[in-house]
Amino acid sequence: MNNHSDQQQAWWIKLIRGVIRFWAKHWYRVEVRGLEHYEQRPKDRPLLIVANHVSLLDGPLIDGFIPGPTTFMIDAGHTQGWWRTRLLSLGRYVVTDLHSPMAAKHLIKALEAGEQVMIFPEGRISTQSGLMKVYSGAGLVADKTGAAVLAVHIEGAQWSQASYLDGRVRWLRRLRRPHITLTLSAAEPLQIEPQLKGRARHLAYQQVMMQRLQASHFNARWHPMSLWQAFDHAVTTQWPVGRWQGVEDALGTQLTYKKARLAARVLGVKLTASLNSSVAANHPHPTVGVMLPNSAGVLVTFWALQSQAKLPAMLNFTAGEAALISACKTAQLTQVLTSRRFIELAGLQAIEQALAAHIEWIYLEDIRETIGLKDKLRALGVPSRKLPGYQQAPTDPAVVLFTSGSEAAPKAVVLSHQNLLANIAQVGSQFALLPGDGVFNALPTFHSFGLTAGLLWPVLAGAKLTLYPSPLHYHQIPEAVYQSNARVFFATDTFYKGYARKADPYDFNQVEVLVAGAEPLSQQTRAIYAQKFGKTILEGYGVTEASPVVAVNTPQARQDGSVGRLLPGLVCRLEPVEGLAEGGRLWIKGPNVMLGYWFETAPGELVAPPDGWYDTGDLARIDQQGFIWLLGRAKRFAKIAGEMVSLVAIEQALTPLLAEDKLVVAVRVSDAKKGEKVVLVSSDAHLSLGQVQQALAQAGINELAWPKMIYWREQIPLLGSGKIAYQILDQWVAEQ
Repeated sequence: MNNHSDQQQAWWIKLIRGVIRFWAKHWYRVEVRGLEHYEQRPKDRPLLIVANHVSLLDGPLIDGFIPGPTTFMIDAGHTQGWWRTRLLSLGRYVVTDLHSPMAAKHLIKALEAGEQVMIFPEGRISTQSGLMKVYSGAGLVADKTGAAVLAVHIEGAQWSQASYLDGRVRWLRRLRRPHITLTLSAAEPLQIEPQLKGRARHLAYQQVMMQRLQASHFNARWHPMSLWQAFDHAVTTQWPVGRWQGVEDALGTQLTYKKARLAARVLGVKLTASLNSSVAANHPHPTVGVMLPNSAGVLVTFWALQSQAKLPAMLNFTAGEAALISACKTAQLTQVLTSRRFIELAGLQAIEQALAAHIEWIYLEDIRETIGLKDKLRALGVPSRKLPGYQQAPTDPAVVLFTSGSEAAPKAVVLSHQNLLANIAQVGSQFALLPGDGVFNALPTFHSFGLTAGLLWPVLAGAKLTLYPSPLHYHQIPEAVYQSNARVFFATDTFYKGYARKADPYDFNQVEVLVAGAEPLSQQTRAIYAQKFGKTILEGYGVTEASPVVAVNTPQARQDGSVGRLLPGLVCRLEPVEGLAEGGRLWIKGPNVMLGYWFETAPGELVAPPDGWYDTGDLARIDQQGFIWLLGRAKRFAKIAGEMVSLVAIEQALTPLLAEDKLVVAVRVSDAKKGEKVVLVSSDAHLSLGQVQQALAQAGINELAWPKMIYWREQIPLLGSGKIAYQILDQWVAEQ
């Protein structure tokens, strides 16, 4: 070991360091945020600084812009070469073998001596700009010394010519002078359960340090502003990365994001003139219905409304006439934007006619025909920063979505700009999405998963976004994914099953991240993607009321069967449930939790979550590593003779018995003796009670819960998101 932390620095070294710092500050326009956290650090503890590692500039940046003399841990392999020797001579460092057990001892000794120590927990420079594997060493050092851990997020250096996005794994055209920001988070000691020993404790070191770095990433990336401001900033700061950045759809439309912004500004001005005064009079935030499929058109329309501070209400055109009329009343809609071509292709003429008695249809084709050169010049004459959407407060409503209605009448969920941007930053802390990376989204934008993860996140990250109009095209979508060269793909369990039946084994070969949400991912689906495609599906969990992502598995932290760990910025609690032996009812609170509901019985009256806490209605347990295991919806449990029985567990036990494309649904009904009982509804006419009882016995399900009745139904009703329409099934069973 070479220890250089005690060397007295000569005046010329201090001079060189000062010159380098001055040059870096002005060349890279270095900005340091959160310095108050350094000043407020616990003075009675040693200080351990940790940071993400995205370039060769990171060490000098920490050394030059974080106060106090800092001792760095340097791997012996990084000290070779005359230029590295000269550079290292300007600082304080400990040379060691990062993979040696002695490495931690050297740093513990330095911290106990009162030195301020810095470690990159990843142990190497990232080749994808996001977090990679985190080693346990940094957590071990912090735990053994009781040090306060100050997390620093380095942003911008990944775009510099000193990064590793040079083709060794990923490639981007890098910048000579990127703007670099260092963001400091609060310095706090790690919290490790004292009873953990051996390997379990080392896993805890990795987990806690990874979560600390992810939280640092979220804190650095989340800037409360309006959606239009975020979009304008994202487009303005885009640079030629060597890959195409924009949106394309199934109609062959291609728009760069700069052209999309221009089109949105023009359309926004024109729409403002077309929307009648009653829209503005109905509510402090003018609400406009949007009924469009996944296309470049819905992207431009959404941003056009945002530019003019209009509130889009995304209508679920698969929900049926009654649900759409209810949604229009709940959101006090008088006008709805749509497309004649879409109405015709989707066969929605009956719904168009039925809703005409309640709202005015505005067809985008008609608007487009009236746009002339004068309109374009007028739109361009107003700077983007002067548009109404730029002036909106982060807490203003940004979009209205509607709950699925799978269990009860749909409610209007009002999400703010802050809610959506917080969730995008939370998702971005878990997955690295580079400018130009391909994202394929077939989930509709009236679905929160499709809107936030499938549209807003890729757009604001500058990804290449491919939009497909319907997730039900099981044969066409795998081929479209293959042709798009997508790196990220989203779907629900139902849709993943459909794609697996039709896809060629090579169709998903280039997809690196497959994410499932909206409904539980079955073991059957997980297995077929592993066997047929060699791919792992990462299951997540979300609710519309949380914008929507709450938890997700990641390549670095995955437990199959769980829905992953809670996203940074969120807190949760489990409320005990009578009859449930383990876990409880999940409540969440955080910046992505909705402003509140609108109900049809009181349109326009916002009902906010009490004290910011939202009851998800899901029963869950959380294991020692922080992974959330869903037990099912509270409404999808039957209370039989005082015991809570999961209807989902019954369905999962019976799924292997079903023929291809068939479904079985467990439904609870009242019972005079046991309080409730379970009956089955299946589209598989060959499913027998004998098979059911044998499968449930093998699964260890209490005999009290065994169904004694199977109803056959040719089609199990589904919602547009692929979820089962439980409310319709409950009503159907009650009528039998």
